[in-house]
Amino acid sequence: MNPKKKKISRDARRQKKSKMRNVALAVIGAVIIGAVISYNYSIEQTKQKGLVFGKELESIQDDVKAIQAEFYSEKTKMEEGDKSREQLLEFYDMHIERFKTTIEKYDSLDAPEIFEGSVVLLKMSSQSQLDSDAEYIKWIKHGDEASKIRSDTLLQDALNYELRGLVEFYSAKTGTKSYDDTDEKFVKPRNDIAQKANQVAEHMIKECNEKYGAGKSDKDDSGSIIYDASNPEWSLCIEEAEKWRESHLP
Repeated sequence: MNPKKKKISRDARRQKKSKMRNVALAVIGAVIIGAVISYNYSIEQTKQKGLVFGKELESIQDDVKAIQAEFYSEKTKMEEGDKSREQLLEFYDMHIERFKTTIEKYDSLDAPEIFEGSVVLLKMSSQSQLDSDAEYIKWIKHGDEASKIRSDTLLQDALNYELRGLVEFYSAKTGTKSYDDTDEKFVKPRNDIAQKANQVAEHMIKECNEKYGAGKSDKDDSGSIIYDASNPEWSLCIEEAEKWRESHLP
């Protein structure tokens, strides 16, 4: 074979391999660049999602505060003679519906996983506040002291859940909370609700026993008082307490 032709053949093969390597490097480069762009886009999307979520949650919390501020302001107006009892009760009916609509907004939040626990707790706080207001309104309407006590208990629940919700939120926001370990994930405190519901119901039953003492009949072997179920007022009171327990248990 002609040495010159042989050299040209080798050069052609080298050029062909070189082109193939360049094409391969170009493809790899494109994949890497695409991955980087995709990664950066994902981070940016996550940031944007977090910003939108934060603003929406803040808006809901502001609405809840405004609703509660107005709730107590209207009662003050009645006490100062600027509003009649009938006007107050009419406002309270609107207050309950408005509050329910606001609480429903928690369910529409697109919360990043790390913030889901704080949303659950803040919603529980608002729901407890609404339940407290409903009992408070019963007290205003009927003068039932048991309703006032239930309202105070539920209000304390609302404050406790709000505090825990804020701690959960800022722990996630500052990076002191991580869900990399699934064992650390937030668990809704359902047992707390059940415990509180039972405590309030038992308190209501105790009040029934004290208020309608005429129903006392005898003592059992352990020394506990046996109440006469034939007393209609006592029976109705106990029934209301059990209904309240059932409606508030998770």
